[in-house]
Amino acid sequence: MPHASGPTPPGPHDFDAVVVGAGFAGMAMLHRLRGLGLSVRVLEAAEDVGGAWFWNRYPGARCDVESIQYSFRFSDELQQDWTWSERYASQPELLRYAQHVADRFDMRKDISFGRRVTSATYDERALLWSVTTDDDAMLTARYCIMAAGCLSCPSRPEIEGLQSFAGDIYQTSAWPRDGVDLAGKRIGLIGTGSSGVQATPQLAAQGGRLTVFQRSAAYAVPDHNRGFNAGELDEVKRNYKTLRAHWWNTPRGMDLHPSGISALEVDAAERERMYEEYWARGGVAFQGVFNDVAVNPEANDTINAFFRKKIREVVKDPATAEKLTPKHRFSTKRLCVGSGYYEAFNKPNVDLVDLRENPIARIMPDGVETAKSFIPLDVLVFATGFDAMTGTLLRIDVRGRGGCRLSETWAEGPATYLGIGMAGFPNLFVVAGPGSPSVLANVITAIEQHALWIGDLVAHMEKNRIVAAEPTEAAQAEWRRQCDKSAAHLLLVKGNSWYMGSNIPGKPRVFMPFYGFSDYTAICENVQAAGYEGFVFREAGAKAGHAAAGVRPRRVDA
Repeated sequence: MPHASGPTPPGPHDFDAVVVGAGFAGMAMLHRLRGLGLSVRVLEAAEDVGGAWFWNRYPGARCDVESIQYSFRFSDELQQDWTWSERYASQPELLRYAQHVADRFDMRKDISFGRRVTSATYDERALLWSVTTDDDAMLTARYCIMAAGCLSCPSRPEIEGLQSFAGDIYQTSAWPRDGVDLAGKRIGLIGTGSSGVQATPQLAAQGGRLTVFQRSAAYAVPDHNRGFNAGELDEVKRNYKTLRAHWWNTPRGMDLHPSGISALEVDAAERERMYEEYWARGGVAFQGVFNDVAVNPEANDTINAFFRKKIREVVKDPATAEKLTPKHRFSTKRLCVGSGYYEAFNKPNVDLVDLRENPIARIMPDGVETAKSFIPLDVLVFATGFDAMTGTLLRIDVRGRGGCRLSETWAEGPATYLGIGMAGFPNLFVVAGPGSPSVLANVITAIEQHALWIGDLVAHMEKNRIVAAEPTEAAQAEWRRQCDKSAAHLLLVKGNSWYMGSNIPGKPRVFMPFYGFSDYTAICENVQAAGYEGFVFREAGAKAGHAAAGVRPRRVDA
């Protein structure tokens, strides 16, 4: 592509790049862009780094990816000097890790805390983004990078009478920093997704009486969390390079220790033995027990039966066990990981309300009235999830070329190219957003892959005096088809989950991620090798033009 004879750079601006969010995505992006010599300002609504691990302080909050895998790989020194204490790190330790990263790389000097971004507008003449915060501050930058997280926009259902409740109301995703004294309190927990599963045993132990309001029963596997054995972490640190390369080339960006065999190619006794083996291993690795339970209904029936048996074994009251048994198929919602969830319902101070047979009628000042009874409460805890993947972006008034609003272009579901860029929004990039593996992978690995790739794209632009880059409409439409194709074989797309937007009333039902981390990274490498095929580049002093003649990203077969 020929270059213009002389550069016409963007007008005066505050920073080369503004990054929205100082969680792991924002920190990874800051580190990458600073490495290119760019001036960067990160805007963060919280008072410190950490993102989800700053906000999610509820009792029992813990990562469901093994800590040695849920960590940055961009610095070998960082890998060597940080030591995890547990197989599955708790929220306090994860927050300390984020703070350690920020301190080690002196990141806070480039982060403005306590500033929530409210709008981002592209100025076509100046070739700049203007980013405004809730304190009416405005920054201009050549690049705007959204790193606000996929699970950072809490969802709370509208229930009649909620405002009249005289007790305390908490959200798991915005738990008070100093904790909550629940001793002797009558607690109502609404929601039994991942946060609810982790919080239930802790709330039961801390409170006087706990009533769990369940809409959909969860598939919950024990984490069997533990500390590390002597020398175990030393071995990991010696082999991090090899391990990281292996994890990078897996469908989930992490090692699930897959058996690689079908549930239908072994007899019933061997199948049961393997289910028990993986149950004892614990954690999300349970998904790796057989290679077809997520795609084949007949194989899926076997894992559903195993769960039914396990729940009946653990929960003493048959009626409660039946309520806790999921009615949807395994793998059509997020697999929950916790400790002591089913066991908690054996405690005399824990009650379960099945909202499908006994829905909430209204909330009263002193409790909850259901269709069948009144339950007195002192505390309400909402563990009702998030407006996932799109919620945070759509709460920001994002306007691209010609004043085009992101909320309008996404009215029928998110439209991206590679989950990174959007047609009509030059130099606006998203880290681990819709259209990328993100929530269906080890998120921190997905984050680093995006930070590297976006950084390489920006470096290419800087080297070649490219002042604006955005995907073509054709490339974006083709990517929507590839996202659908990536998951077409999964039972997941046949269920109702937040991956499909089904948890938010009125939200378009669209499969939002891309399934297959290793496939995805190969596609991104092909796009880059082809001169960023599918993007339109505008050089300094030149009109917009295609980066490459083609717009179809080459598919990599699994």
